[in-house]
Amino acid sequence: MSGPALIAGGGPAGAAAAIALARAGRPPLLLERTREAHDPVCGGFLGWDALASLARLGIDVDALGAHPIRRVRIVAGEHVAEADLPRPAAGLSRRTLDEALLTAATRAGAGVERGVTIRRAEGRTLHLADGSALSAPALFLATGKHELRGLARPARQPRSVGLRATIPAGAALTRALAGTIELHLLDGGYAGLLLQEDGRANLCLSIDPARVEAGGGPALLGALTQEAPLLVERAAGAAGWSAIAGVPYGWLARATEPGLFRLGDQAAVIASLAGDGVAIALAGAGHAAAAWLRHGPAGAPLHQRRFAARAARPLGVAGLARFLAERPALRPAAMALLGLPGALPLLARATRIGAAQ
Repeated sequence: MSGPALIAGGGPAGAAAAIALARAGRPPLLLERTREAHDPVCGGFLGWDALASLARLGIDVDALGAHPIRRVRIVAGEHVAEADLPRPAAGLSRRTLDEALLTAATRAGAGVERGVTIRRAEGRTLHLADGSALSAPALFLATGKHELRGLARPARQPRSVGLRATIPAGAALTRALAGTIELHLLDGGYAGLLLQEDGRANLCLSIDPARVEAGGGPALLGALTQEAPLLVERAAGAAGWSAIAGVPYGWLARATEPGLFRLGDQAAVIASLAGDGVAIALAGAGHAAAAWLRHGPAGAPLHQRRFAARAARPLGVAGLARFLAERPALRPAAMALLGLPGALPLLARATRIGAAQ
């Protein structure tokens, strides 16, 4: 086992793995395609397990201005279910979170190179856009929802479209979302709303591709006036739309080859209606880094099997919740169940993966 490990991707999973390896005296080389801070298509929710993992990494979300979240509200047309979360959560833009993690990785001693485009992979060799290639004894694949040619996830899973925008939060919207994450159930998908550190509201939609018209997010909102009037009202002024297609909710990597560690959405894609992808990314990064440090390349298959077993229940519960919520015929029964005392906190607990160790 010689030479630094390679990390493809600088989101929460890649940065967390870089911090763990660098702190252990095995600083990796992390390659990130973006040159500066940006907002990927994500909702910005951090559950209590994600917050615990971030604290272990030295990330103080309060110092970053994270908006505290203590309640969850589910809206389906005129029906509403609301409850306290089991433990405090937070709203923080990925722009701010990712930059804080990459800064921490650099300070820990990891090599971080930005503006690097990876064209394809052959085993643990990465071929870059400038024609060069990098090889390593270990490759941590953390490219998020984006596929890397040569290591793409199988296309068996049903795939959704993710859309994101921000909303200027006036007084009424700020009051409505204070301390709350709000989820709107739609035919074939859902929308999530929360306040983030800059005072704006983060709007994230996950929807069946058949419902997304040529006009993208604005056209979709326009078509939801009768189905989700409160959402349309809340989303007035939404701007800065971005989208990603082919999100394979339910994907779980149960196997890999020696030296290849799949992290984040490359390891497990939880239905974000009920789950927390950042928490899974952080937990998986810590688990993979520990496996590499203990066992070298041979630790990858064992890590992937064990982490898949750990993530299976949260993914399964979140997937079932998504299945019930997306179907008009089943939604009334789902809302009735969620309205029972303790039901929403129970669902929230069942979709947690636990903090990275």
